[in-house]
Amino acid sequence: MARPKQRTAELRDRVVEAAMAMLAADGVAGLTTRRVAAGAGTSTPAVYELFGDKGGLVREVFFKGFELLGARLSAVPGTDEPRADVVATIQAFRRFARANPVLAQVMFSRPFADFDPGPDEARAGATVRELVIARVRRCVDAGDLAGDPVDIAHVLVALAQGLASQEAARWLGTSKASIDRRWALGVSTVLEGLRPG
Repeated sequence: MARPKQRTAELRDRVVEAAMAMLAADGVAGLTTRRVAAGAGTSTPAVYELFGDKGGLVREVFFKGFELLGARLSAVPGTDEPRADVVATIQAFRRFARANPVLAQVMFSRPFADFDPGPDEARAGATVRELVIARVRRCVDAGDLAGDPVDIAHVLVALAQGLASQEAARWLGTSKASIDRRWALGVSTVLEGLRPG
């Protein structure tokens, strides 16, 4: 009788979920393949067989993060007010980063020495980029913003990443009101500065 296959897609998903849960609970320093294997109910060799090494596992977490962020941003409904839709998209980015601060760090800050995103990883964020570009393009087409939609989208995502990083590090303020105010100031200042002259 043939031995049942151990390295299944279900196990792969379970290991990635365990890694994400471990990152959320223990941060970057707490992520080891041995602990992830135990959390997923499998062996360390199984993790290496599935992902090659720890960098391969982090790569899958990176991809999963962009999949989740893309779904979160796609869930923001479009309205007949393009500028409000851009603001709502940035707010959804913020909610994602607040709910998943360590995952956002993996996605945007490269905290692991054994994982350096390359061209394939850059494509992982394509859904997010294209969604933001499409929302910005609507603003440009409506005359609410002036400039290249791709450039504007990059600036807005960079602003959101920076503000999210500052908020996660508790450098953006000591109260919810001050943090919210600084987010609103950053986004509104960029959008006002991009209005047609």
